Amino acid sequence: MFRTHPPRFALASVAIWSALCLLTLVIVWRCWSQSTPSLRYLSIIEIALTVSLGALLWMHLPRALQWQPRRSVRPSPELQAERKRIARDLHDHVGSQLVGAMALLDAAVPAQAQALRALEQCLLDLRLVVDSMDGNDESLPERLARLRHRMQPVLERQGIQVVWDVDCPSDATPPVGERAAHLACIAQEALSNVLQHSGATQVQVRMVYVPDRGHWQLDISDNGTGLPTELAWSSWGRGLTGMQERAKLARGRLHLLRPQRGGTCVRIVLPCADSASPGHSP
Repeated sequence: MFRTHPPRFALASVAIWSALCLLTLVIVWRCWSQSTPSLRYLSIIEIALTVSLGALLWMHLPRALQWQPRRSVRPSPELQAERKRIARDLHDHVGSQLVGAMALLDAAVPAQAQALRALEQCLLDLRLVVDSMDGNDESLPERLARLRHRMQPVLERQGIQVVWDVDCPSDATPPVGERAAHLACIAQEALSNVLQHSGATQVQVRMVYVPDRGHWQLDISDNGTGLPTELAWSSWGRGLTGMQERAKLARGRLHLLRPQRGGTCVRIVLPCADSASPGHSP
């Protein structure tokens, strides 16, 4: 409470200090009337320390009483600048080293091809992290555009056709900021699963606004092998657990579907109202 409500902490400190002053005066009065000169000197020191503590307390009291909780969830300019610096360093140093390591490998050599693919995935993940650090105020369509720029070439090199259908009506406000960041990360994880595990030849990313229900819907669906029927929702792995957590943080709901045509569909339903309750559905 004291860390989040400095005025209460300041007033409580003043009350405690006032009680300490009264107790000190009583003790000093008794010492001066009944004790030896040495105890009187100690009493003087005690009074000096109490007064010094009170002076420091009163110096900081006005600032503490004027404190107000932060009304904006946007990071401060200093934090934004630090994020950009870290993103730039990651891109310039770690990214260049990965590119250099990839240049040393030959995809035609089977023993090196697997290592090359792993480095390509690392470089892709790094670029996506840098993109996420550099776009704090972006809307979900803007973040999906960044994701498309990074992921589509990789997917197409693996023979997976990508269909993007992002519809953002002018009269609807898409998710922005942290909510958009969580949704973009879910889409990224779903596309990574398509790339690594699905055996699909096509994947579709579809974002629509459903005015009748007052929510946004983001689907990432593929035509791959789909999910085994015995696969439980709670045991689909760390990737799904992370998507569930991000959906809750975005105040949305995550659905894992098996379309009739086959494949897998990861669906995120995001109510527009801030009062929407988070959750997930199997």
